[in-house]
Amino acid sequence: MLKDSQARDELEEILKEREYQAYYDHSKGLLARWWEKVKEWFADLLADLFPSFAPTSSAAGPILIGIIVIIILLLGFIAFFIFRNNRRNRMLRENKPLQSVNEINWSFQRHLSESQKLEASGEYTRASRHLFLALLLYFHENEWLVARIWKTNWEYYDELRKVNQGWADQFYHLARLFDEVTYGKHIIHKEEYSQFQTSVMKWLANSEGTREIGEKRR
Repeated sequence: MLKDSQARDELEEILKEREYQAYYDHSKGLLARWWEKVKEWFADLLADLFPSFAPTSSAAGPILIGIIVIIILLLGFIAFFIFRNNRRNRMLRENKPLQSVNEINWSFQRHLSESQKLEASGEYTRASRHLFLALLLYFHENEWLVARIWKTNWEYYDELRKVNQGWADQFYHLARLFDEVTYGKHIIHKEEYSQFQTSVMKWLANSEGTREIGEKRR
């Protein structure tokens, strides 16, 4: 009885191994056929683009593999950048830069002054927030857009685009960095903050109030 049971167990193990091997061989065969079809497609494409290319030559195999690997890597990079841009644009559509009545009631000069105090103490994340709000309220003061607590940066971008597409594009890049720092937990350091500040100040430097703040600092 024990021998029969042992023999049955051994037979089951053998069958399992055969089933697995058959499945493995089938899967391997599918992959091999798929890979051959891909190589054939690329070979035909290269032959159409470059008549002198000979798919049957000894060098054709490595060339095809190299091209396929490069294309896969490029597609991976493209997918990564599309995903990142979609994520950034989603933040622009969802998050509101003005969080309280106090923030919107401050003048842009006061936000600018606050950003300079925070910058001096090395608090670049908070400084970048006030600097961006200074820019937003400067646009509001010039009636290029209408600042409201419930509005998102995407809505501000859309309003500014109707005034000047070039300004809107510049604002878009600043708004994306602002959202990443404020909501995406991106850590902004001195060099990056300095670039951000330079871009913002290109607009604000023409303001009389901004010049007064600069004179006080000197």
